[in-house]
Amino acid sequence: MPFDAEWEPCVSDTRGFLYVGRETMDKRIALIGIIVEDTSSTAELNEILHEYGGDIVARMGVPYRERSVCIISVAVDAPADRISSLAGKLGRLRGVSVKTMYTKMDNETGRGQHV
Repeated sequence: MPFDAEWEPCVSDTRGFLYVGRETMDKRIALIGIIVEDTSSTAELNEILHEYGGDIVARMGVPYRERSVCIISVAVDAPADRISSLAGKLGRLRGVSVKTMYTKMDNETGRGQHV
């Protein structure tokens, strides 16, 4: 299985597991869209995002005060099961809606395809 040569020989993920190299075949880039309608969930939401901080590439939050919601977008680069786990944990919070979009990936090169 191919390994990403840019990573250090031994790296640890946010759960403390140790890997020799990092497989690129199962890593995906995704955008998670989050709408928060109940701001009492924001502390727990931030804790979950912190837990997955090693997978997060970028995050943007916009408070939409006129409609009393917060709109958050989170770009992640991680194995699909970790992205699903993150989205699932966020979606179980009270007053939080979540949708995830994935890139179309070429399993041979790990690069996106043009459609």
